[in-house]
Amino acid sequence: MALLHKATIVPSKLELLNRWLPTRPWSGGAADVERVAAGRFDDPAGAVGIETLIVRDAGGRLLHVPLTYRDAPLEGADRWLVGTTEHSVLGARWVYDAVGDPVYVSQLLATIRSGGREAVEEFEVDGQRRSRVPDLALRGSGAPEAGSGTPEAGSGEQTAVTDGDPAVIALSDGELTVIRVLGPVPPGATLTGAWDGDGSPAVLATLTAR
Repeated sequence: MALLHKATIVPSKLELLNRWLPTRPWSGGAADVERVAAGRFDDPAGAVGIETLIVRDAGGRLLHVPLTYRDAPLEGADRWLVGTTEHSVLGARWVYDAVGDPVYVSQLLATIRSGGREAVEEFEVDGQRRSRVPDLALRGSGAPEAGSGTPEAGSGEQTAVTDGDPAVIALSDGELTVIRVLGPVPPGATLTGAWDGDGSPAVLATLTAR
């Protein structure tokens, strides 16, 4: 379950992305992006917000941008920092490119392997909890053949990630890839995302064993 707050965020997520994406070589200079859909994963510890965003750039390309939100800097993760925001309920938040956040990597692996799905989103109205259906449906394909390999260590608390499109996360028994610009479907067990009016689900990530 993901608890959402009615809040003001300064700068907004899209403002952060419009500053950050043009600095990423894999984005092709993406600018003026607009939100298409979003869904979330749960952090079992309840400490890290995990959001999968689909955005469209000015040229019409669809980009997959997973983000994590933390209440303090993640040690050793400066290269993955998208920026900081001020949340009117939660205070200062550090926003990271999620491929460099071990909490996201763990939940992405678990979702693909188990055939899991996005978290239920809840919010409060007049002190009462209500749920809503996210506009991005996330589905893991299930991957019992992929074993239980864990991310290989990089520097500090970080996993070993090769940045790019796709971003490649090294595992002890294979690879986890996170697709940045949506397009051709690569092989492997998958995480897919689907949203209203856009036809077949898009492949967002793949897991391959070795």
